[in-house]
Amino acid sequence: MIRKKSILAVLFLALSSYNVFAQETKNKNEDVKKMEWFEDAKLGIFIHWGIYSVKGISESWAFFNNYISHENYMKQLAGFTANQYQPEEWAKLIQESGAKYSVITTRHHDGVSLWDSKSNNAITTAKDAAAKKDVLTPFVTALQKKGLKTGLYYSLPDWSHPDYDVNTRIKKRYNVGDDANRWNKFVNYYQGQLAELSKAYKPDLIWFDGDWEHNDQEWRAKETLTQLRKYNPNIIINSRLNQHGDYDTPEQGIPVVKPEARYWELCYTMNDSWGYQHFDHHYKTPNMIVRTLVDCISMGGNLLLDIGPKADGTIPTEQVQILKELGRWTSKHKDAIYGTRAGVQSRFWNDKNAFSKDGKTLYIYLDNVKDKLVLQGLKTKPTSIKFVGNSDKIDYQYDDYTLELNLPTANFDAAVTVVAITFNEKPAIDLERKEVSYTAYEVAGQNQAAYAIATISKATAMGSNLFKDKISADGDILDKNLKFASADMKEWVAKNAEILHDAEAGIPDGHYAGLSALSKDKQTLYLFVEGTPTGPIALKGLKNTIARIRIVGEGSMIGHDIFNKLYWSSTPGIVYMDVPKERVDKNMTVIAVLLDKPIELYREHVGAIESNL
Repeated sequence: MIRKKSILAVLFLALSSYNVFAQETKNKNEDVKKMEWFEDAKLGIFIHWGIYSVKGISESWAFFNNYISHENYMKQLAGFTANQYQPEEWAKLIQESGAKYSVITTRHHDGVSLWDSKSNNAITTAKDAAAKKDVLTPFVTALQKKGLKTGLYYSLPDWSHPDYDVNTRIKKRYNVGDDANRWNKFVNYYQGQLAELSKAYKPDLIWFDGDWEHNDQEWRAKETLTQLRKYNPNIIINSRLNQHGDYDTPEQGIPVVKPEARYWELCYTMNDSWGYQHFDHHYKTPNMIVRTLVDCISMGGNLLLDIGPKADGTIPTEQVQILKELGRWTSKHKDAIYGTRAGVQSRFWNDKNAFSKDGKTLYIYLDNVKDKLVLQGLKTKPTSIKFVGNSDKIDYQYDDYTLELNLPTANFDAAVTVVAITFNEKPAIDLERKEVSYTAYEVAGQNQAAYAIATISKATAMGSNLFKDKISADGDILDKNLKFASADMKEWVAKNAEILHDAEAGIPDGHYAGLSALSKDKQTLYLFVEGTPTGPIALKGLKNTIARIRIVGEGSMIGHDIFNKLYWSSTPGIVYMDVPKERVDKNMTVIAVLLDKPIELYREHVGAIESNL
């Protein structure tokens, strides 16, 4: 009898474990299905529109940080006219940019709602602004008519609401622990607004912000999620509801390495501001924006690119131009964008890449014009190779796990050219394959200068100084047995001798899309530039201050610019360096970046923003 009971207990435990496993599998499958449109979308457009566009000051933060009084900030309601607002044109522009969804601020931290909210003490554009109308509904209607997914940004804090505990950085209305009834009134207010939005617009996505001011118990986060899913069981929530959401939202800083989360989205401004600011002309070029999209695609994420309309409802010309260039590029390269999955992250596959959803096509994104592409460690033979959006034929050779492409360059794209490599199955890739070692004498004896220089560059990036004790820092040949088969190679080696005679291994992958090396004191970073870049080369995650940048071997100083360095974040900005086309070396250009101290790099995991105070 005891034995029988034991057997039954084991069977019951096994059945319970199976049921738990089955439920977890079902939930996971449901999440994958729910998230599929988001994972496929790759590009969304963020819209920060509110009364802050009247004076062109920081949305909400201007009064929170006491740069302007709350009273004077709210006077902008009188200037928010929306009298040139054309929501159908907005939706058309967004669709033509190639975006598959849009997220608009329904209410920022300042508490001004863009729809005719009936919640207690709500401030609205319909009731309180010069516009005297609901400006949210026409846009959502136009967006949905275009077949685009609807995302609604909603700030959890409302610094203008009388029942919210915080007013400004230095002013609090009360402590939540001392007045639970008042806090509950606010929670009921914000949940009531979310119910209004859910009923009126049936959004596909809710984009929360400001969760750092309270914990999930105080926000009643689980209750809020349950409410939202009552209206739409497949609603997608970002991670800014105390980590209760579906995907991560790194802000402004392009990740150096692929985020850990399967689903993620980089929210990103075109200049340095979310909302319209009259004097912010620090715009990234369309080329930079296209390449940022490619960065996100290659790591399996989305780009949520921001625009900030003016108070009259018009979109700044610079922003329109960027969206149109995005549209040109996305319409040409659809197959290499939508539905793709993260590519291979490797130190020596320098070009960004991604896979098709079935894994049988590998897309290579080239942001430099070059006539040769070599992929090593490719264990599967391709069945076809072609350009995306370009009918030029590509000749190639495949041998010993190495694929070598000869690229006609006449019709390269002005921003990023895409090569599609197709296989019968998802290719096997051996990234641990050891590189063939050469001596300086063997490399110097090669007849093909371009191949030899590529070999030298790769060896240098790995920390193998082929020419140590064989050439001097200024290019003199110290070893009489060193004979060069090619005059071009000899000239290139002499030109770049300062690196080749004693350089150390370069920086980890992800910081720069190319090979690199470091001086012995680690205070000079050398960047190898292959071909002719279509725009400025980018360096991510550099903590150092740059003293100067020059082209190795010929002394030209070149300029740089830094974007997306946020005063409240430890994440470094992105350094863009212009390489003049007339100074590009036909074999390999090397750029020297002199730093203020030994190099320091930022490689931390990025996810949700916890605070931007």
